[in-house]
Amino acid sequence: MRILGIDPGYGITGFGLIETHQGQSRLLQCGAITTPAGMDFSARLEIIYEDMRKLLEVAKPDAVAIEELFFGQNVTTGIGVAQSRGVILLAIRQAGLEVTAYKPAQIKQALVGYGNASKHQMQDMTKRILHLETMPKPDDAADAIAIALCHARSSTSLLAQRHM
Repeated sequence: MRILGIDPGYGITGFGLIETHQGQSRLLQCGAITTPAGMDFSARLEIIYEDMRKLLEVAKPDAVAIEELFFGQNVTTGIGVAQSRGVILLAIRQAGLEVTAYKPAQIKQALVGYGNASKHQMQDMTKRILHLETMPKPDDAADAIAIALCHARSSTSLLAQRHM
């Protein structure tokens, strides 16, 4: 199964494509969709949408997983990320794919076994699972890989299989 993980943002949207088979996962591709700061915001959303459409066409994922939004201190930034996430979800829907959203704590729990794991712990576990020498850059791509791994682990659990 090919799983595309997405870490949404409007400056940088990270993506990670993994392939998983019989409990083993490998990294196929990762990177980021970027938009220039200072550009008209609607133009940035258009870039994200068009690049996501192209990525979905080329990557041909079987499943897509995206991080659920978390509104912390900066609500203004959160609104921009929400708008970016909206055009990403539209592109996924238009590609005929289902998408599963995961909260940050769910991603940490699936990878590290602890919902309050640190970024370092997440990166270390991602490297171990995928047998990587170093973590891919930028951090948004690494986060997207973790989201894809979370989906791989969650979608193949016995509990998930019982509800299918």
